[in-house]
Amino acid sequence: MQRWEGFKHEVKQEDSFGYGGPGGRQQQSRKRTYDERGHGYYEYREDKRGPATKHPDEDDEEYFDENLVVLDTYDCDLNFKINPDRLTAYPLTIEGFCFLWAGGRATHGVYKGKVWYEMKIVENVTVPHLPDTEPDPFVVRIGWSLEFCSTQLGEEEFSYGYGGTGKKSTSCKFEDYGTSFGPDDVIGCYINFDSDDIEMSYSKNGRWLGVAFKAKKNRIAGRALFPHVLVKNSSIELNFGQKDPYFPIAPGYTPMQFVPPADRVRGTPPPKNKADCEMLMMVGLPGAGKTTWADKHCAANHEKKYNMLGTNFIMDKMKVMGLRRQRNYAGRWDVLIQQATKCLNRLIQISSHKKRNYILDQTNVYPNAQKRKMRPFEGFQRKAVVICPTDEDLIERTIKRTDEEGKDVPDSAVLEMKANFKLPEAGEFLDEVIYIELQKEEAERLVKQYNEEGKRAGPPQDKKRPIDILKEGLPKFQGRGGFQNRGGGRGGGGSDAGGFRGGRGGSDSFRGGGRGGGDSFRGGDRGGSDNFRGGGSDAYRGGDHAS
Repeated sequence: MQRWEGFKHEVKQEDSFGYGGPGGRQQQSRKRTYDERGHGYYEYREDKRGPATKHPDEDDEEYFDENLVVLDTYDCDLNFKINPDRLTAYPLTIEGFCFLWAGGRATHGVYKGKVWYEMKIVENVTVPHLPDTEPDPFVVRIGWSLEFCSTQLGEEEFSYGYGGTGKKSTSCKFEDYGTSFGPDDVIGCYINFDSDDIEMSYSKNGRWLGVAFKAKKNRIAGRALFPHVLVKNSSIELNFGQKDPYFPIAPGYTPMQFVPPADRVRGTPPPKNKADCEMLMMVGLPGAGKTTWADKHCAANHEKKYNMLGTNFIMDKMKVMGLRRQRNYAGRWDVLIQQATKCLNRLIQISSHKKRNYILDQTNVYPNAQKRKMRPFEGFQRKAVVICPTDEDLIERTIKRTDEEGKDVPDSAVLEMKANFKLPEAGEFLDEVIYIELQKEEAERLVKQYNEEGKRAGPPQDKKRPIDILKEGLPKFQGRGGFQNRGGGRGGGGSDAGGFRGGRGGSDSFRGGGRGGGDSFRGGDRGGSDNFRGGGSDAYRGGDHAS
């Protein structure tokens, strides 16, 4: 179910062509059951809507002295905002970002000696729209990780974090350690390579908390560990030795800044120009294997530090105690997914102003969405990666994913995507198109079959629009608004269609309308502009406590 919610937005952002494609008959949608709404569904909706891309005011990374140990503006989350001093930072908290973790590493790591740095929690960021039910809404983790680890500190191997709820974690295993901490507390972070095992320890406000982690040297294999911080709705300040410590440093430890340059390792530097950056746009139906390919490509190209852009990735950033929220979620799941999709749209806008490598992990089967999403990345190496497995493989993969994750994308939406699927071509907005499984000629034949299949499956007879019924010579309507003068003189746009029950909807209200704005084509609901299920408060009731 989870992935379907995001797809709903993705396809919605496309043109409003239905099963029939351009010039064809638009599908009459029906209200989906709760179980059919994964994040893929909301991505699907977003792609059909197709809003114009807006460019936020984002500055490219500024030059800094390579000899300084500071926060790395390249090796951090897009929603982790690092101030010009590169020692203070805070997360984005607008809209659904208040549910996301944000973090990053320092510019340099160490592999020998006994080293220290410290962090002060400056404040909890005021978030008026954060529900009271959100578990541990203000949390910070601090520690060390290898450079190729994700920014989710403590949730994978070679990533070690101590959190504000009094938990330590590595490999997503959480255990009690130390005490809780919050605003104005100062956490000292220590690493000792001189002991038999690599030891990582902490202090709180000058009080030694003891060894938290021991890592086998043969497992680390001489690689550098980097200072790493992860925050949720909290602002922080780091000190690597640029100023006097808040509390005395434990004997024998050296501030990161004073470690000789020869004993420090600089993290991967950012690309110098946009022309050195890649934007890979995945293209394929749900279940085709796009995410699997993207994950493998990232793992095989650590040096490129790809940033994943997809609703599934956003949901991973909303984890509670290392668990995705659907496993302990008691609130409005569809509302949460819509928030995640809005966050993704915002991150895509931000990313076009950052010199990094990206993988856009969505279906991207609609031609207008392909163009719209690639346009802001002009100057990047823009490539489409097409995943077109055989029909047999697609069915097998879809069944496997459904067994593992539940129903993701309703069959009707997949058919609509098939009807409108268009393979991208190199040219105006793409430099290259890469075919991973079926190559171009075979893929073209398969997609042609998809188009025909989707069009044949158009809306059933009882789902036709009022205007279609009138054209077939069925009983004439009376008055201006649909049958028996019940339709809505108030509905904007589509005036000859009226509406069965008289909507108050906006522009496309010829199918009856709720009180939402445009695209209120399912009628009856009272939600916002795309009221698939109607309104609802942001009632998030996660269960476990994050550290």
